[in-house]
Amino acid sequence: MTVLKSMNKKINTVLVIDDSPEVLRIINTLLEANYHLKVANDGEEGLFLAAAEPVPDIILLDVMMPGVDGYEVCRRLKANPLTRDIPVIFLANVRAACDERSGLELGAVDYISKPVCEALLRARVKTHLTIKQAPCDLKNKNNFLVGEVTKRTNELKFIQDITIMAMASIVETRDNETANHLHRTKHYILVLAEYLQRHPRFSRHLTHKNIELIYKSAALHDIGKVGIPDSILLKAGRLTAEEMTVMKSHTTLGHDALEHAEQQVGRSAPFLTFAKEITGSHHEKWDGSGYPKGLRGDQIPVAARLMALADVYDALISARPYKRPFTHEEACRIITEGRGLHFDPDITDAFLALHMEFKKIAEQFKDLS
Repeated sequence: MTVLKSMNKKINTVLVIDDSPEVLRIINTLLEANYHLKVANDGEEGLFLAAAEPVPDIILLDVMMPGVDGYEVCRRLKANPLTRDIPVIFLANVRAACDERSGLELGAVDYISKPVCEALLRARVKTHLTIKQAPCDLKNKNNFLVGEVTKRTNELKFIQDITIMAMASIVETRDNETANHLHRTKHYILVLAEYLQRHPRFSRHLTHKNIELIYKSAALHDIGKVGIPDSILLKAGRLTAEEMTVMKSHTTLGHDALEHAEQQVGRSAPFLTFAKEITGSHHEKWDGSGYPKGLRGDQIPVAARLMALADVYDALISARPYKRPFTHEEACRIITEGRGLHFDPDITDAFLALHMEFKKIAEQFKDLS
């Protein structure tokens, strides 16, 4: 006989398996107001209902039943992946310690003596449902928190990317003779960094995260040019020595502007660290003859060394009012001559291995005449 009792407000479903109609009636009366009740009067039927929808949240199981007894039912429940996690509370007339031990060893969570005490039954069912639900609640909360963190992280990354491109675009509005310069240099740096990622000199610096930040920060390398007067920045022709001194100050202006912004906010950000390194040091040279500080060799930040080569290559192949664009082959020759002088030798070697990738990038983002 199968009886499906009260299906009202509560979500939790309780399956009662007992061969006594009187016990089934009593338990149904005690629990029907708060739970969905499924009842079975023998072990085989109980096993069927345990695996049928709705799968019960908890099972009250009589120990002594004809045919398949409670211990065998519990054993089969725990062997079935669909039902093994359902808490089982044994209903027993005899509460000998050995009986309890046998049931608990099979995977039951509790014993309730017959005749059933109303308050005890309700309390035990509620307690074990709460215990069962706790991991699910924790998982749901963790999933929610992970989702919120991911959402906020993506929002911050979006704001960061927009900020970088907005700042870089300000420079383009003032110095727009090579409109795609920013796009080309970013991609030059990316292929160099990924190539050097496994090099023993660079592996510590060029992690996947750092490469992403360097790639994005590269767009800010000339942000200091917003502080250079138009008469110098937009001059059609070579600069005088005095004008060149002013132009060189764009490295310091950019670095200091970013550092001032950090100080105003009161905290640092990894992408700004790389942006400051690139902005302030991308005109330093390996042999110490660069500016603004005359840094030498490994004193120059890795990100700035990558930018130095990328920036020079792009300047060489780009037209200027005072010069024709060099061919790719001419640019490769000049950069090779600068190995160990202007450029880090290992970065130069990486460029020479990748020079055709540079050529493809230059073609992809070429300036429209």
